[in-house]
Amino acid sequence: MHIPSVTVTSQLDIMPFDKALLQAIKPCDRYDVNKWLYVPNLYTEYRYILGKHGKNPLICIGINPSTAEPDNLDNTLKSVERIAEYNGYDGFIMFNIYAQRATNPDDMEQLFNRELHSENMKAFRYILSIYSNNFSPAVWAAWGTIIKKRGYLTECLNDMVNIGNEFGATWFTAGKRSNAGHPHHPLYLKKNSVLDPFDACEYLSSFK
Repeated sequence: MHIPSVTVTSQLDIMPFDKALLQAIKPCDRYDVNKWLYVPNLYTEYRYILGKHGKNPLICIGINPSTAEPDNLDNTLKSVERIAEYNGYDGFIMFNIYAQRATNPDDMEQLFNRELHSENMKAFRYILSIYSNNFSPAVWAAWGTIIKKRGYLTECLNDMVNIGNEFGATWFTAGKRSNAGHPHHPLYLKKNSVLDPFDACEYLSSFK
């Protein structure tokens, strides 16, 4: 079980996304880089991207990454993969509002690391730029009520929605939303759950 080794990620030497991406696309003896996109390509205290390549993947947005790696998905990622396939996507990209790894969201740092967030947004922009050439990137909001755990998460999400607007992203949810309108977390969804349209801008306005 992953437990953050530091109280604040500002104590870490954060690898810039561009550098991490260059390493991630090089051949690797631990997993097939033609199948997986894993940035950074080693297990560390944060993760920008984990996904399976496809011509039309579903981009899933959670709160923060846990322990999943290529060929070693956790139950949440297994559910994401099943639902993406059921809805006709040939791959999936798991992304997160905040890049710090923590098996328990309660262990996320209290202080907002703007450097880590900035690199995470570079990763999000990169993913959307790849899949916005021929169609609107499909983005699945899947963070549950966990977004209330830290005040900085809505600021992070606001940046993501703005970037999504730049690339014409189409937002969806799956499963019943909470009474407050929060998207359902993927973990306990049925594998045949369908995607429903989601107005991310309207959702954000509820926090103001």
